[in-house]
Amino acid sequence: MAPPFCGYDHTGASLMTELQRLTDLSRELGRPERELVILAEGNTSLRTSADHMLVKASGAALGSAQAEDFVEVPLGDMMDLLDNPSSDDATVDAAFQRLSGTRGRRPSVESMVHAVCQVDAGATVVGHTHPLAINGLLCSRNASVLASTVVYPEQIVVLGRKPVFVPYTDPGLALAREVRRRLLEHLAEDGVAPKIIYLANHGIFALGTSPGEVLRITEMAVKVSRIMEVGLAVGGLAPLDAEARERIDTRTDEQYRRAALDARG
Repeated sequence: MAPPFCGYDHTGASLMTELQRLTDLSRELGRPERELVILAEGNTSLRTSADHMLVKASGAALGSAQAEDFVEVPLGDMMDLLDNPSSDDATVDAAFQRLSGTRGRRPSVESMVHAVCQVDAGATVVGHTHPLAINGLLCSRNASVLASTVVYPEQIVVLGRKPVFVPYTDPGLALAREVRRRLLEHLAEDGVAPKIIYLANHGIFALGTSPGEVLRITEMAVKVSRIMEVGLAVGGLAPLDAEARERIDTRTDEQYRRAALDARG
């Protein structure tokens, strides 16, 4: 069962305010010096209600995002595509054409993954990027180490104990279904939604409750990948054991720090 929508307090907030939040996050993720995306790579989304989300339009650049670069999409339409066993690429194409609306801006094909992150994992803001530092590992034989290994405490504080890893899958409907399958398995086993999903040979999805959290998750994931790259190059990683991971995740001071970061938005 999908968790209830419990993200932003929308009391008195307008769609334009939420659109500005998403635009600001998109531009931040798209800053060239961050090396997270180039050209029209990546996409972002923000849940505007129990039934809808704003998502970046296909072909728009994150770094220069404008209000007109986002499309409001019914979450139910996205989930229906995934649930219908007869859906195929042609079905998805027709549905996305309909969702383009009068402005002709077609939602990103990865909108289905954004919907999964919001409906099944309870995220209210999602950022998908192709970070240079992370993709170096995701495109290597050591790709799964990013999700299976914890190397230092801050990694747990920001990224959680257990990310989700998805082997390379064709983008679009197939990827959304595979992400959903692995996400539901994770929820059944761990009981807690992940903060990050690593896609082999592709990139990451950061799942947050605010634009600030999505940015923090992305930044920490980049740092972790750089640490791991160095560790692998100088003889191998020395991961924290299960007892240490559990202790860090449940420490009162670390929980306080998490809450303080979340309060910043």
